[in-house]
Amino acid sequence: MPHSQTSAHRDSLKGARIARGASPWLLPTVATAALSLARARKSKRAAAVAVPVTALAAGMLWFFRDPEREIAQGRVISPADGVVQSIMPWKDGRTRVAIFMSPLNVHVNRAPLAGTVTSVEHVPGGFVPAFNKESENNERVVWHFDTELGDIEMVQIAGAVARRIVPYIPQGTKVEQGDRIGLIRFGSRVDIYLPEGVEVAVEVGQPTTAGVTRIDRD
Repeated sequence: MPHSQTSAHRDSLKGARIARGASPWLLPTVATAALSLARARKSKRAAAVAVPVTALAAGMLWFFRDPEREIAQGRVISPADGVVQSIMPWKDGRTRVAIFMSPLNVHVNRAPLAGTVTSVEHVPGGFVPAFNKESENNERVVWHFDTELGDIEMVQIAGAVARRIVPYIPQGTKVEQGDRIGLIRFGSRVDIYLPEGVEVAVEVGQPTTAGVTRIDRD
């Protein structure tokens, strides 16, 4: 079974947990759907409204799913579900791996390595679609982790729809590899910078699963 199909199958079986930070979007939608369904038996108008509202609530529940994962072994694992958008050498010797997350992906991000969060910085910016080159100037949260490989930088980037990034943990927190660290609402991107000398194991166009797909090669 292809990797992406395997991930979707696993998520559908373990998707009962809802992501932290989803309530501002999810609760009003579910409440409206429940009210519409309750009134549907007495009013044709309410019944007509109940169908799209209930479908929207179901879609939101699926979007904000937060499945359990069996964390893979490896020095660096993917922080995000999505598709590798680009792999770029950086001037300082690091390599940036950019992962594009569509609205269909799980949007909870995970720690790529075990270590200590040394900084969590919110950087204001625009909201260009995350697959666009101009998204380099989008709203973002920049993470730095002190790990066995040294300083590891990870960036959560907002997209055209994803206008809210929700960090779960503050600076100074010790994390295990694969721990949940934050949520990006709707389509977006996550970049991870591999240190100089660390070889990339993924390819452009390859699907990734947070906590499962290994990013580096021995």
